Amino acid sequence: MSGRNVFPLTLAGGVRGGDSPCQPSARSRHALPRPLPRAGGEILAALLLCISPAFAQPVTPPAHYANVQLTDPAKEASARALMETLRCLVCQGQSIADSDADMAADMRALVRERIERGEKPASIRDWLIARYGDYVTYDPPLSGLTWPLWLAPILLLGLGGWIARSSFRRRAR
Repeated sequence: MSGRNVFPLTLAGGVRGGDSPCQPSARSRHALPRPLPRAGGEILAALLLCISPAFAQPVTPPAHYANVQLTDPAKEASARALMETLRCLVCQGQSIADSDADMAADMRALVRERIERGEKPASIRDWLIARYGDYVTYDPPLSGLTWPLWLAPILLLGLGGWIARSSFRRRAR
């Protein structure tokens, strides 16, 4: 070995170890691409801007009546009964009385505040239905949009009875 590298390495500027710096070999000119110019802090700022909502926390505290009961037991019982008939719009399977979602806490506070002011549960329920739609209640009214919800159980029970009747007839033969 005559002092040259066995495996030629490309050095900065495209010169292999031991080659003349004035004339780099053809192999070393195409060995590595030139580095891209630095974008500075622009890429980092864009990345932080994109991921920052993932780490955001609500800065407002929960409403006062979200997790605090009313002082009057009769009003609290009325509020609780109403909250158990209203669906959490975030969880969709729980009532606002059982849900831990921030939206449910706001709705609980709203119900308790309005009952504390003397509003009737029916008017609060109507206001919530007008604001959020029929989906907010577990007992939607019969309308053009909700008739399949009301008729589906009856049709399924009829279909189940018909299937059971026909299978019993076959066994009797």
